[in-house]
Amino acid sequence: MGENENGVVNDIGAIRITDEVVAIIAGIAAMEVPGVVSMSGGFAGGISEMLGRKNLSKGVRVEINEKQASIDLFIIVDYGCRIPEVAWSIQEKVKKSVENMTGLEVSAVNIHIQGVNIEKEKKKIPEEDEIQQEK
Repeated sequence: MGENENGVVNDIGAIRITDEVVAIIAGIAAMEVPGVVSMSGGFAGGISEMLGRKNLSKGVRVEINEKQASIDLFIIVDYGCRIPEVAWSIQEKVKKSVENMTGLEVSAVNIHIQGVNIEKEKKKIPEEDEIQQEK
């Protein structure tokens, strides 16, 4: 993600917000929505996590034109949640967060569901000692 060359210029200087900053804001806002398990960062995101880096913009792609931002989020949702409701909540929360923190107008928040997290129930297997005690 490159720098956003569009910004605010006043008497004191210029304010420029990079795409990376917008991506981090959007990623954090999306992770706060119930039903979102994680962001899908692809191959590069997986490598950086293995190296111990936490990438807060993982699974987020941002394009900024003049005063508008378009955001794509690639997420993994929890099994059993209503995907349309989760997606709408993400769109609202991300739009509000980015607009409040940066002053940019968010023209689009596109949600790409990359997977569903299925946590298998772990069946407790009685240990041999417990079986013998019951006899």
